[in-house]
Amino acid sequence: MKLMTTIAGAICLVASGPSAAELTTQGARPMTSIEDVRAVAPALEDYRKTVVLGDLWKREGLSPRDRSIVTLAALIARSQTVELADYLNLALDNGVTPAEISEIVTHLAFYTGWANAMSAVAIASGVFKTRNIGVDQLPAASGPPLALDEAAEAQRATRVGEQFGKLAPGLVQYTTDVLFRDLWLRPGLAPRDRSLVTVSALVATGQVAQITYHLNRAMDNGLTPAEAGETITQLAFYAGWPNAFSALPVVKDVIEKRPR
Repeated sequence: MKLMTTIAGAICLVASGPSAAELTTQGARPMTSIEDVRAVAPALEDYRKTVVLGDLWKREGLSPRDRSIVTLAALIARSQTVELADYLNLALDNGVTPAEISEIVTHLAFYTGWANAMSAVAIASGVFKTRNIGVDQLPAASGPPLALDEAAEAQRATRVGEQFGKLAPGLVQYTTDVLFRDLWLRPGLAPRDRSLVTVSALVATGQVAQITYHLNRAMDNGLTPAEAGETITQLAFYAGWPNAFSALPVVKDVIEKRPR
C-alpha cells in the first residue's frame, strides 16, 4: 500500500490545510451564499429549497448517509468544489465518518484523476480543521487488507490481461497490483460503499462503458436495485439529467440480467 501514501498523507495534513477563509483570500470562493443565488436566479433558489432539500434528500430508498456519499463522489469526480465544504459538513452530520471521507477521496484519485482528489483535499482539510478532526481519526496509509476473492480476481485479471496486456502492460499491472489487490482491499470503506462511490463517479462523469462491471460488483457487495435507482435519481441533480439518463439503460440492463 505504499502508493497510497501521497493521497493519505495529503488528507492527514489537517492542521496545515487551508481554511475556507484562506481559500477565499486566494481568490477561490468555497461556496455560494443564498443571497448570491437569489440575486442571480430566484427560481434556482426556490428549486433548491423545495425540490432538492425539501424532497430529494428526504426520499425513501436511499439513506441520507448514502445520499451524502453519492453526492460527494459526484462533486469530487467533477471537481466542483464550490459547494464541497457544505456537503462535507452535511456528510459528517449524516454519519459519514472522517475515515470514510478520507477513503472516498483516496479512491476517487484513481477513478476520476489525481488532481480532482487533490482539489478535494484542499477543501476537506479546512472542514476537518474546523471540526477538530485529527490524524488519529483517519485511516493509516497501510495496514491489514480485507479478504480477497482470489478466484474472482484471477478471472478478472486474466480477462483484462488477454484483452489489453500487450497494448498497455503497465496499466494492466497497476490495475491488478494497485487497484484490485490494494485500493479495493483497504478496510476504511466498506466494499458496498466503495462500490457506491465508484458507480456514482462513473455516472457523474458519463463513463457508461464501466458501469456494467462496477454496478454488478456493487450489487454483489450489497447494493439493492432500489438503492441503485435512487442513486441515479440523486445524481440527476448533482451531475445533470443527461448523465443520469445515459446511465439508466445500462443500470436497467444490469438489474434485469442478474439472477433473482
